[in-house]
Amino acid sequence: MPSIISVSKLSKTYASGFEALKNINLEILRGEIFALLGPNGAGKTTLIGTICGIVNPTAGTVVVDGHDIITDYRAARSMIGLVPQELTTDAFESVWNTVSFSRGLFGKPANPAHIEKVLKDLSLWGKKDNKVMTLSGGMKRRLLIAKALSHEPQILFLDEPTAGVDVELRKDMWELVRSLRAGGATIILTTHYIDEAEEMADRVGVISKGEIILVENKAELMRKLGKKQLTLQLQHPLERVPPELADYRLELASSGSELIYTYDTQRDQPSIATLLEDLDKAGIRFKDLQTTQSSLEDIFVSLVREKR
Repeated sequence: MPSIISVSKLSKTYASGFEALKNINLEILRGEIFALLGPNGAGKTTLIGTICGIVNPTAGTVVVDGHDIITDYRAARSMIGLVPQELTTDAFESVWNTVSFSRGLFGKPANPAHIEKVLKDLSLWGKKDNKVMTLSGGMKRRLLIAKALSHEPQILFLDEPTAGVDVELRKDMWELVRSLRAGGATIILTTHYIDEAEEMADRVGVISKGEIILVENKAELMRKLGKKQLTLQLQHPLERVPPELADYRLELASSGSELIYTYDTQRDQPSIATLLEDLDKAGIRFKDLQTTQSSLEDIFVSLVREKR
């Protein structure tokens, strides 16, 4: 799949000397949903702002579908829709005029049919004549998306799109993002809700202290870095793990009434069937068992902790 955004050796150092971005290299593939994860202050918003031409880089290049974001700014920027974290709209303007004005900023001719479609897709059509100040928080966030889509961009950046909204609205947003991708758009998403990335993303990038520390297909990332745990609920509590089971590195939990076996799916370790046989030989009986697998959040926390 070809890239639609190419970031090469991108750095940003502010006048204070703070390095917000350090030699970033990143390819965003056409038509994908890419989730950018990182703790507060990691550089997510600075990276997005630089790609969108809002923040001037100190070094490096950003090319959007063949257009350099500096030397060919208008062409590059016209391809991008940006949904910022902050709710920045004219409170006294109507919904219709706000979205129409955003389209005009990109030099696009009036297209009432497109504005109507965007507002209907975002469940804002019934509020088209309302002043922005009368909208709920969730509707204002939908309005930001409508503004970003007003000029028919091929790329949509969503910077913390569901921050501060309720669970139901978050799920609605997920459905909207999927429908946009189905229509051919490329979506770049930053989020604090890692379940959001786990639910929607095709690929995941992790940024920490201004550096990209990993970019990986989501499924491959979870296959390579995910760990599984087998928890056995014992019929009789143990005081310690028998020495003959030391190779399994079992942990005792719940006052000795549970045995936990953690295994990496990528490494050659004894199979669960072998473990159960050895437990039986050791006279250890269990009444129930369950398995769990690392979530994307577990992997993210582990990666960022290693980077510190």
